[in-house]
Amino acid sequence: MEKQKEKKIGFIELMKSFPKRFWMASIFELLERFAWYGMFAILAMYLVASKDKNGLGFTDDQGGKIIGDITALLYFLPLITGAIADRIGYKKSLTISFIILAIGYGTLGYVHSFWTFYFVFLFLAIGAAMFKPVASAIVTKTTDERNSSMGFGVFYMMVNIGGWIGPFIVGKLRGEDNWLIAFHMATGVILVNLLFNIFFFKKDEIEKTDLSIFDTVKKSFLNIWEALKDSKLTVLLIIMIGFWTLFNQLFYTLPKFIQDWVDLKQLYQEVYNFSPMLTSLISDGKEAIAKPELLINLDAFAIILLQMLISYLIIKWKPVNAMIIGFIIVSIGIGLTFYFRNGIYIIAGIIIFAIGEMTANPKFSAYIAEISPKGKEALYMGTYFLPVFVGNKIAGWLSGSVYGDMSAKISLAQKEAISKGFEMVDKNGQLVYYTKTGFKAVDKAGKILDNVKVDITKNEYIAQVAQKLNMNVDQLTTYLWNTYHPNQILYIFVGIGLFTFFALLFYDKVFVKRLNKN
Repeated sequence: MEKQKEKKIGFIELMKSFPKRFWMASIFELLERFAWYGMFAILAMYLVASKDKNGLGFTDDQGGKIIGDITALLYFLPLITGAIADRIGYKKSLTISFIILAIGYGTLGYVHSFWTFYFVFLFLAIGAAMFKPVASAIVTKTTDERNSSMGFGVFYMMVNIGGWIGPFIVGKLRGEDNWLIAFHMATGVILVNLLFNIFFFKKDEIEKTDLSIFDTVKKSFLNIWEALKDSKLTVLLIIMIGFWTLFNQLFYTLPKFIQDWVDLKQLYQEVYNFSPMLTSLISDGKEAIAKPELLINLDAFAIILLQMLISYLIIKWKPVNAMIIGFIIVSIGIGLTFYFRNGIYIIAGIIIFAIGEMTANPKFSAYIAEISPKGKEALYMGTYFLPVFVGNKIAGWLSGSVYGDMSAKISLAQKEAISKGFEMVDKNGQLVYYTKTGFKAVDKAGKILDNVKVDITKNEYIAQVAQKLNMNVDQLTTYLWNTYHPNQILYIFVGIGLFTFFALLFYDKVFVKRLNKN
């Protein structure tokens, strides 16, 4: 009789069943994602943007290292910070997190050297890692069997709303080169979170334990190791590295690719001819120009609109089947975004990618739960972030070294200059060469002169190559595209998607069945 009542609970009653702490955690999550993605959507471009456009002018290698290393660490640290939060309490953990985040965001826009930016970003990541396990833990503790499915649905929706609004506002406000708006906005939003936490979030009772913080962290790692002894789980986690490597190209590589190779005014016009209303989502409304961060933000927008529908359509699918099909869809989407310079294909690719993401990603958690031995579900779920950690690291390398060699406009411009025998010089007439750590002075024999400073930006170098070829920069861009085919990097990305697809197919049809037989 009681079960029948629970089944008949209405939507309004379900929403009322969530306590204040649940809604506070959801608001914290929305605002934290707002701040993070508002900054992260422009970060890859900002790191490598030419200094005459107020960018940092780092090389792709340097930018990939910063994003790959630090974001990977952000997803590894919750193994430690989650255990610490359980010991010191959630309110105190949130306070520490928001203070670190506010200082980190507030400082990040004003540091310009590689290592200074690296360590400030690392400091910020520690704050984000302090927050990440706390919000989801609060949702877990404030829901039960009756409302947990809806609770995590609401929470996931908050993630995507915050992840969409942040880049959308930054894209509307930053103009062509006002990168600082992203860091200022993130700082302000985090300070709102800090005030909410101080004045409205009730202090929680801490579970008493004899374990020290060190022993608590040690126990957390031992629990992970215990779960990883199960080859069924470990092989699945290794396969999922492919998904996260691919997913991160949306933020790591695609914005730079669009900035390098796509005529953003022409893209705007193409989209306007197709749908004038759609242009409001990809431009700032001031200029007839598309914004890379608003284009990739269509992924989050599609999730907000379609996640419920996709989840409903695949509700009866086996988690592993949904993941397999999701990988194929993601691979098609990433292929479209990198193959064409046409705006409609890029947008179509991003939407297709989002559909694949909505199909595969939510089912990953469900599949871990499905293969977890009874009573060890939480233990197994603790491993969720491991493939995210490794995937971010690999994605940073692909977006850095690999993109820098294969597809970066500055690298291909230099390749063309070398093939034509051009002597490239800075403003002082000093011969220069573009390396993995930036422009270096060289002598006539091409030997690097370490003690000689150079004065040239990426845009100035590209303009100089164009001038020597009797072209303007737009003509040079088209020439480099047709000559060096920078879109061939898509074969690496699609290859990762297809390999992940076949690996998961083999895992489900052969590996798991053989384990179950044994």
